[in-house]
Amino acid sequence: MRKLYVTSFAYAILGLVAGIFFREFTKINEYTAYTTLKPLHTHILVLGFMFFLILTLLAKTFRVHETRSFGPWYFVYNGGLIVTLIAMTVRGVLQVNGTDMNGLNHIAGLGHAILGASIIWFMVLLGKKIKE
Repeated sequence: MRKLYVTSFAYAILGLVAGIFFREFTKINEYTAYTTLKPLHTHILVLGFMFFLILTLLAKTFRVHETRSFGPWYFVYNGGLIVTLIAMTVRGVLQVNGTDMNGLNHIAGLGHAILGASIIWFMVLLGKKIKE
């Protein structure tokens, strides 16, 4: 359960840093158009910090972290989130610099698909613990 708290805390710090990076990087480069760096901050705070904070409470209440496949789920979810966040960061930096890279849409889409599948997987794990 402590691992969930530490994960939540780490994503909170990362989300705040991403917000500062967005503001300062675009200001330094005098960039005023839309960039994917803007929603990066929110993605990290909601899908990382808030999700794992709520998960910590669910673990305390339903002991969902004791299910057999919770460990693999944890790595799949974080992997999908990290892939998504890296793709968004790279795309945002490239947008500010006036370039782009083919394939980033697909990489971000893959990360989102992994996240979606792991959210369903988590709901199944939680459902099993609620039935007990």
